Amino acid sequence: MGNLDLTFFDWSVIGPFVWKGLIFSLWLTVVATIGGVILGTALALMRLSGKKWLEVPAAAYVNTMRSIPLVMVLLWFFLLIPFAIGRPIGAEMSAVVTFIAFEAAYFSEIVRAGIQSIPRGQIFAGQALGMTYGQNMKLVILPQAFRNMLPVFLTQTIILFQDTSLVYAIGAYDMLKGFETAGKNLGRPVEAYLLAAVVYFFMCYALSWIVKRIQQKVQIIR
Repeated sequence: MGNLDLTFFDWSVIGPFVWKGLIFSLWLTVVATIGGVILGTALALMRLSGKKWLEVPAAAYVNTMRSIPLVMVLLWFFLLIPFAIGRPIGAEMSAVVTFIAFEAAYFSEIVRAGIQSIPRGQIFAGQALGMTYGQNMKLVILPQAFRNMLPVFLTQTIILFQDTSLVYAIGAYDMLKGFETAGKNLGRPVEAYLLAAVVYFFMCYALSWIVKRIQQKVQIIR
């Protein structure tokens, strides 16, 4: 194995360095997914409302966010939010705000495509029953759309988890930072990055396998 120190791969050795970062990465993924879906759904409904004063700003927001690298958005929020409010909010909170705002643009497109995949006849049926636009969306369209979108939502969440490694740019302590810190303190940076890659791979592979299983079940339900 050359100069690789296999004792570094013992979790009892690196755990104290990595555990805190792992928890933050998972927490950031969950919070950003929930916030991104909520904001993304609102943006999608604005774009589908048929009202220019709602559609134009929503489209501008989505297209702008999707055209800028995430690491640049992270740096902007990290530097501009404290300047705007007059006090620092910390790297972790900056990461949360950034990921929700950024991921909302991608979730918005997923939701919009999901809504448009529902046959128009169901919308007309809801209208024939006297439902308002909001009631039709809440009770008829969105439940079906979210079921259809679930595999894509989960796939985007996996990508989001991978992207959490970019918070190193603003000094947040994520899982990758934990491995890096372990490597520096134990004098084994190569092993640290190698093990980080292995952990990311197995976590994302397992999640991808779960997504495929869910996708198969959704197709059966259809």
